[in-house]
Amino acid sequence: MSTTERPRILVVGGGYVGLYAARRIQKKMRYGEATVTVVDPRSYMTYQPFLPEAAAGSISPRHVVVPLRRVLPKAEVLTGRVTTIDQDRKVATVAPLVGEAYELPFDYLVIAMGAVSRTFPIPGLAEQGIGMKGIEESIGLRNHVLEQLDKADSTTDEEIRRKALTFVFVGGGFAGAETIGEVEDMARDAAKYYNNVSREDMRFILVDAADKILPEVGPKLGQYGKEHLEGRGVEVYLSTSMDSCVDGHVVLKNGLEVDSNTIVWTAGVKPNPALARFGLPLGPRGHVDTQATLQVQGTDYIWAAGDNAQVPDLVGRKAGNENAWCPPNAQHALRQAKVLGDNVISGMRGFPQKEYSHANKGAVAGLGLHKGVAMIVMGKMKIKLKGRLAWYMHRGYHGMAMPTFNRKIRVFADWTLGMFLKREVVSLGAMETPREEFYEAAKPAPKPAAAKAADQGDQSEKAAKQEKTEAKAS
Repeated sequence: MSTTERPRILVVGGGYVGLYAARRIQKKMRYGEATVTVVDPRSYMTYQPFLPEAAAGSISPRHVVVPLRRVLPKAEVLTGRVTTIDQDRKVATVAPLVGEAYELPFDYLVIAMGAVSRTFPIPGLAEQGIGMKGIEESIGLRNHVLEQLDKADSTTDEEIRRKALTFVFVGGGFAGAETIGEVEDMARDAAKYYNNVSREDMRFILVDAADKILPEVGPKLGQYGKEHLEGRGVEVYLSTSMDSCVDGHVVLKNGLEVDSNTIVWTAGVKPNPALARFGLPLGPRGHVDTQATLQVQGTDYIWAAGDNAQVPDLVGRKAGNENAWCPPNAQHALRQAKVLGDNVISGMRGFPQKEYSHANKGAVAGLGLHKGVAMIVMGKMKIKLKGRLAWYMHRGYHGMAMPTFNRKIRVFADWTLGMFLKREVVSLGAMETPREEFYEAAKPAPKPAAAKAADQGDQSEKAAKQEKTEAKAS
């Protein structure tokens, strides 16, 4: 940690907003003007729009994450969590990965903690569900799905096969639709290498409480996405929800019951619940309430943006929607981070703040290899694309939005190789418990029954001798 007397700009969170805001601040500030400190429980930032492709094996998992220390070489990067903030003293309490918590003073504060999965008290969900918020979950899902194919191929028990080959996805937004599209694509390719598993043996189910999927791209493209998935054999159940999934027995509100080893939960996100302990003004859904300048309401030294912030949408409000708020997506997060970084520098130097205003440029979604939907907004005109062209738009937009030139090159290299080489369909499930095999080899071998009896006899004899010795001494 810094021992200088320079002002400290504390960035809580190293995700999309935290990374870009810290980079912007360092780019704009003069040498020695301030110390930038980034605190996050992970030492890397995850580009979440690429998680479905990482789960399908189209992109290497290493290329979806950006190491904070490499990208922010002049910043202090602390691996830990900010647990509380004392605004009166301007002190944050940091809980590191190991050791005791400590206090960290700051002069300016950036809240960029992002969001976590929004869940409900559904019986069995915590034990059976798989999220899609981090690269660990993406890798875990890929290995898990391929492991289910291995199980189904190696058994003749129909009940086990059916449960292994049934995949349930809850949530029909970007994350859910893209993930089921990519995973179904991967499973279809993988089935070619199994003697006893075919695509017809598998059952993919997509569930959403809303009456449509992919609402971000509009009703027509959302309907196309639904019909496209159904054409690939995916069962789509709308206006319904999951009642329970205890031990993998999935019960839907519409009466459908299936057994599944794979339950993927992508039913929305919510602001990080740790925000409630920071003493900041929060909106009705737990977001930090900010002004259009991204300054937290009632403060002049705290800023917030991204998924954990409630940012007024000035473009929407000018169009007549007085309650318009910026949606939590990468398009807004990238631009908010740049304005936030500029405003932190302006606030530090006593200059006026700039308001954040950005017109929606559209939305893109990939539904597997060479499949996608896209809505491009150009002024008052909306261009709607589907199929391969939309898929190119999806990859092009997110490829360019990927942070750092290093990661852009790696991602495009993965895509280029994928044009000439077949997809890898190897399950590395043992990665989740890498020490298990070594432990089995290194643990002491169990003693035979005769040796155990002899040991027990020796212990009884020793105990008897000790009793005699104690009796003599007394």
